[in-house]
Amino acid sequence: MKSRWRRVSAVLLLPLLVASQPRTAAQSRPLSSDTAVRQLDSSWRQLDQQLRALDALLPNDLQGLPAGDSAIPPLPANLIKANQAPSGALRPDQAIPVPPLDLPTATQLQGSGVQGLSLEQALAIAFASSASLQALREQVAASLASLQAALGTWWPRISAVASGGSGQSGTWFNAPVGNGNLGFGPQFSPGGAFYVPSGGGAYLNESQTQGQAGLELDYTLIDFARTPKIQSVRAQLRNARNTYAANLRSLQLKVSEAYYRLQQADQTVRIRDAAVRNDLLILRDTEDLKRAGLVPRLDVLRRRSIEASDQEQLIQSLADRAVARRQLAVLLNLPPQLTPAASDPIAVQPRWPLDLETSLLAAYRGNPELEAILATREALAKNSTATAAGLLPKLSLFANAGGSAGNTNQFDATVSNGGCCGATLVPVQNSNGYAWSLGLTLRWLLFDGGTTAGQARALARQADATAQQYAEQRDAIRLRLEQAFFNHEASLAKLASARRGLAAALEAFRDVRLRYQTGLSSELDLSNTQERLIGALVSRLNATVGVNISYAQLLRELLPVPRDPAAPLKPLLQLDPGQLP
Repeated sequence: MKSRWRRVSAVLLLPLLVASQPRTAAQSRPLSSDTAVRQLDSSWRQLDQQLRALDALLPNDLQGLPAGDSAIPPLPANLIKANQAPSGALRPDQAIPVPPLDLPTATQLQGSGVQGLSLEQALAIAFASSASLQALREQVAASLASLQAALGTWWPRISAVASGGSGQSGTWFNAPVGNGNLGFGPQFSPGGAFYVPSGGGAYLNESQTQGQAGLELDYTLIDFARTPKIQSVRAQLRNARNTYAANLRSLQLKVSEAYYRLQQADQTVRIRDAAVRNDLLILRDTEDLKRAGLVPRLDVLRRRSIEASDQEQLIQSLADRAVARRQLAVLLNLPPQLTPAASDPIAVQPRWPLDLETSLLAAYRGNPELEAILATREALAKNSTATAAGLLPKLSLFANAGGSAGNTNQFDATVSNGGCCGATLVPVQNSNGYAWSLGLTLRWLLFDGGTTAGQARALARQADATAQQYAEQRDAIRLRLEQAFFNHEASLAKLASARRGLAAALEAFRDVRLRYQTGLSSELDLSNTQERLIGALVSRLNATVGVNISYAQLLRELLPVPRDPAAPLKPLLQLDPGQLP
């Protein structure tokens, strides 16, 4: 096969090689037949050496080159399965996502078929099921809970306290020196009630059970950090809500782009499939003409090469469509067993209804990305104020009241050497009481080595840095919008040119095919015209998708979106200037 390919290539390249050789004055003279044959044979050997060197650079093909008239191989089965037609429309109950911490099973990964859905339906599913959007909803809820917690600092803190316990102890008393010589009277003389001889002692066990309960109140009367802290948390809540709104816009753009790319992949498959089918028809006609002796074998070989190349393009387009379907499924957070397909036909979006200047002004007005940065700046500034307020006095009111009760048991009392200590022994004793207190606490940080002041300055500098972030984001919004605006204008103009080019290419292909069948045109003209027709089809498709994607990019910058995650969401595919703020 390699030798046959070299001979065919040599026949094609030989005129080029001969034409590329510089001709001297002697060579310009007519040559004899023997000299011409020798030169041709030398050129053939040189060309054969070059082709052998080229073959040495290519990796070895383990399967070998097939015969030129071999059967057309079938398409890969996995690609056919991934590109099967939708079995029906996607139902809302089928789009419920699996729990976020679950992994797909083998049965789910095998799939249950392809379901079709419209762009509007895809956006509704994404708004309801997107994992990233659901995470932002949770963050908004967390910020709201933080605000509620901060507002609670205006109220007093009331606590119920209680404690209780039980224990036992043993005590040994000893008097090395008695009290009989103190002269306190007969009660302290030997035999008296309080007499303790020298060396007397006593031992007893005692168990105690105690309990107390009450209420405590702590109320901050004056705290200069409380108000800025609450304002900072409010700003953080606004930041979370604006971030949620900005991601709504971004998600709609991502879903729209993925849907348009899927439509483009679908149409590309149709174009490539039509090209292969047309190649087979022309190949059949060329083989019939070859058998009739009307065209050379070279035409058949070229048509087979073109058919193989177009089949390669078809295989790649099938793979691209399978990937595009999975990309859309990921954005929609669909169950793993479902594969989406675009059911909407390709329709061109209208021209953008606003001029560039009006679009820019509308994009800046109420932009959630810019408002999120402003909310962050305010939160940092209020945190700086709250931190600096730590150097100011803080006045709090405290109060508590409660009661207590106890029980004491004394037992196993024994004496030695005449007894000791004169303590009154009460076998069982109960006690109870109450207590309350009320007061004020003043706390004033006088010196902390500049820690608080440094933290306040750091937060203030971070707030100043957000101004540059605001400027950067403002410029990025303008760049995105202008880029989308100019691409939209260019895509509309290219679409008009592509339509004209397609109409001309289609008529040219019809004419050249008839001329080729009647022998009035060459196969090379047919191949070039067919290639131009396919290129015109692809150009019109790309221009159409370019119009729609650039429109979606423009819509992203001005799309009205709610800041509240609980607010209803309705997909908006075209801009209504009357809905702008």
